[in-house]
Amino acid sequence: MRRVVRVALSHNTLSELNHMQTTANDKQLAGTLSVHDEWRSARQKRTIKTVLAALKRMAGKRERCMYCLDSHGTDIEHFWPKKHYPERMYQWPNLLLCCTECGRFKGDLFPLLEGKPLLIDPTDEEPWQFLDFDPLTGNIVARYDPHSNNWSAKGLKTVKILQLDHREALAVGYKRTFRKLSSLVIKFLDNMTSDVSSFTLSLLDADEHGLLGWCFSGTGQYVEPFKIIRENHPEVWRKCWDVISHNRGY
Repeated sequence: MRRVVRVALSHNTLSELNHMQTTANDKQLAGTLSVHDEWRSARQKRTIKTVLAALKRMAGKRERCMYCLDSHGTDIEHFWPKKHYPERMYQWPNLLLCCTECGRFKGDLFPLLEGKPLLIDPTDEEPWQFLDFDPLTGNIVARYDPHSNNWSAKGLKTVKILQLDHREALAVGYKRTFRKLSSLVIKFLDNMTSDVSSFTLSLLDADEHGLLGWCFSGTGQYVEPFKIIRENHPEVWRKCWDVISHNRGY
């Protein structure tokens, strides 16, 4: 999982979404709203197709699911489930791109704590503040917070709902990406005359699973070979992170 930068929609598209939301709200008040039928009809409209195209651009050239970053994003996902929160059905900040498997796991599950979501929204927060990665197993797990002396509640719920620690194919993909990133770092360390900008761009290109956020801002910065760059070459580390954070919206 990685931070996703939400793009701005055109004024016309936003106006259409607002109009569709108002209509749905009116139906809800009148007791005539069928969320399933409403959304099925809306999916055929040009406005929603425009929204889907925007979400795919946000997801990058591989159009990966915004939750797992492993499978192809197939359709629009409502972060706040439309079944229980129809008042958010057409709100742009509530719409994500999701794969079939993550959508099936999440369904209408949406735990709250004091009215705030316990599921990570990758378009609104940095996932690696709440998640950790195990390079040996490839599993995504909750991050331990030494300040509270506990595991991240948001990380625990996100991992449980999306089953990020029980998906073998997902783990294989994450391990493969970590090996690619590690190999690039080792190669760079063997030839410190290499151009830092080119090195950083190669990292970005190889990062299919959003692990650079973990490597540079999460606990991955304490894991070799990234630890070596951070401790022995702080200037290179800073330059890399500047480019990565700019490209990924950190």
